[in-house]
This record gives sequence, structure tokens and C-alpha cells, in this order.
Amino acid sequence: MKLNFKIPKHLKDAYNKELGLYDVALANNDFTNAWHHLERSHIIGQSYPIEHTYSHWLMLKLGFMQRNVKEVFGQIIRLIVGGWKSFINYVPLGNTGGANVSPLKSMPIPNDIQIVFHSK
Repeated sequence: MKLNFKIPKHLKDAYNKELGLYDVALANNDFTNAWHHLERSHIIGQSYPIEHTYSHWLMLKLGFMQRNVKEVFGQIIRLIVGGWKSFINYVPLGNTGGANVSPLKSMPIPNDIQIVFHSK
């Protein structure tokens, strides 16, 4: 079994880029784009406990900002189980992390993110 502790630098850079774009969208009250970049950060970081958990934390906060009860509840559940699943590398790849999708469903990974995964 592979244990994931630390995200590789090339993935961390891509993850941080998405969080930066999230911050810009949020500052402009563009919740749709903010959410889009959180989903992308989730896809990139979901195999690493710290980044995975942080993406869900930001999703929870955005759910509160939007008063979205379904999202808040869904993120609380994901925060409880998501980190340890990352640690043991048992995540559904491509999953966007929102309460609108099953936490067990693998999803297609956007092409630009696939390229990041395969670069070093």
C-alpha cells in the first residue's frame, strides 16, 4: 500500500494556481468561478491529505457563504473521511469534491490537469 504524505512540487504549483484563481473569483463575488477553481484544486490535491482536506474546508466555507445547506452538510461528511482516504491513496480520481456528486464516483480528469499529472 502506498502512503501519501507530501504533494510533489509540480502538483503543488498547479494546486496553488487554482487556489489563487479561487481567491480572485471570490474577491469579485464570482461564486461560480470560485467554485470551479475549488473543484480543480480538489482534483489536483485529492491524493494528498493536507491539500485534499483544505479544498474541502474552502468548499465548506463557500457553502456557508452561499447558505447552501446541502453543500455544507456534504462538506462536513467529506472533511471527516476525505483526509484519511488520501493518506492511503484510496480516492476516486477526477472527483470534483462537491456535494452534487457521490464522494465515491471517479470522473474524467480535464486534459490540462492530466498533462500536469504526467509532467514533473
